[in-house]
Amino acid sequence: MSASKDDTPSGAQTPLKAQSDSEIGVVANISDVESTRYQVARENKRQLGIPSASLLIFNRIIGTGIFATPATILAQCGSVGLTLFIWVVGMLIAAAGTAVYMEFGTAMPRNGGEKNYLEFVYRRPRFLTTCLYTGYVILLGWAAGNSVIFGEYILHAARVDVTRWNQRGIALACLTSAFLVHGCALKWGIRLQNALGIIKIGVILLIIVAPLANLKKVRENNSFHNAFEGTNPSAYGIVTALYNVIWSYVGYSNANYALSETKNPTRTLKRAAPLAIGSISILYMLANVSYFAAVSKQEMLESKRLVAASLFRNMYGESAERALSVFVALSAYGNVLSVIFSQGRLVQELGREGILPFSRFWASNRPFNAPLAGLFEHWAITAITMLAPPQGDAYNFVLNLISYPLAIINAFVGAGLVYLYRNKEKRNWNPPFKATWPVAAFFCLSNIYLVVAPFVPPSEGKNVYENLPYYIHCVVGFGVIGAGGVYWLIWAKILPKIGKYQLAREKYIDDIDGWERSRFVKRPLGTPIEEDESDGRL
Repeated sequence: MSASKDDTPSGAQTPLKAQSDSEIGVVANISDVESTRYQVARENKRQLGIPSASLLIFNRIIGTGIFATPATILAQCGSVGLTLFIWVVGMLIAAAGTAVYMEFGTAMPRNGGEKNYLEFVYRRPRFLTTCLYTGYVILLGWAAGNSVIFGEYILHAARVDVTRWNQRGIALACLTSAFLVHGCALKWGIRLQNALGIIKIGVILLIIVAPLANLKKVRENNSFHNAFEGTNPSAYGIVTALYNVIWSYVGYSNANYALSETKNPTRTLKRAAPLAIGSISILYMLANVSYFAAVSKQEMLESKRLVAASLFRNMYGESAERALSVFVALSAYGNVLSVIFSQGRLVQELGREGILPFSRFWASNRPFNAPLAGLFEHWAITAITMLAPPQGDAYNFVLNLISYPLAIINAFVGAGLVYLYRNKEKRNWNPPFKATWPVAAFFCLSNIYLVVAPFVPPSEGKNVYENLPYYIHCVVGFGVIGAGGVYWLIWAKILPKIGKYQLAREKYIDDIDGWERSRFVKRPLGTPIEEDESDGRL
């Protein structure tokens, strides 16, 4: 069966088709003059080229992962050789994910990222995918991990012992300042974010060249001798190590969230994404080699999240260690700015679509022409996520809590692409870039492993947490997504039945920017709602 028009995933380049009779008048009955005006408005908003799109990915990926996770990965792997191998595997998963998101992005070149892709593939039950994704966006404190590391490195630079509350107090101050800057002084927030993005790359380059500053110390270190000695290849250890690597690569799909604002989005994404992920992969591998060249295994394990500080001390001396620790903290702050900037806008978009209660409040740009309400929501959830875990477990819990639901989402994204390959004609799937089905299958299976493996109990002494059960992030992760399912049951089933109405997704064109948007509206029972005859189910 051939796909109907709205089955063609090419965004604004295809005719708009309504899902309800009321929707047709909103988007279809526009004059040629209005159509031209909307097209001009859309094109005027396309400001991002290849360099800017690459920097979107750079700024989102490079945070504290490469500075704070190497010791945890080594502890779970047991040897230098397996640690480096896990970094390569994580790099391959990130590269596969980049290819998968590039295919979806070139097929649907508009803002929204994986929300668009999941809604396109998984259409039944109606609106369930939207609500599950809403729980994923609303209930995860994405900025928590980098805020915690900011506090730890600032205290280390000040030579103050880290306690539960001084670390988290500084982390909360970091998060709050990012919220206020982006909520009250948007232009200055973007300028600061871009400036700190340059510092991130500079810090990594300093780490890479650091061994050249003290070759005598490097020769004394024997980390690469018998590289696989002490290997501990347990399922729990490997998957926990992979979570740390994948945490370091989170953001490879960041350009997909801004494709409506990208010049020639298909061409730009096909060049910017591989450029960014390829460059970052090279930098990460070279940084790991530098760590093991400059810091012994034992010292790295003892340093925990301060491995970058240990490298600076060994190669440049204590004064340089303190100064460069501040730069690592600034790198973390830059990532907090980047994360809260994007997450606040995701909350705002959910408000604009009418998915959230009090939608006008969440959709508002008042009073500073910024999504203050959306930013505040993410600030609140992130603050709770940071303050709740016991001392010693905050960073690892936050890292795994983000990575686990992400693995669930990515497993469905990968499975969705495999499904589309098997139903090309039915779903009219012929995008300008193809990841290929082996890459999509690898991405899907690797994320399924990341979802299942953490339930295997760790061996004695290998629990990544000091005070929490090893499976806590799995339970909370499923709870976060499951909360979206509960919301769907209430919002899309129970309330319409009580209120005697039905929900319909209405498409419209924004008069200001000319972009196609959608919103949920209540319609009287009995109003015809067109169902897509070619709608396939997984």
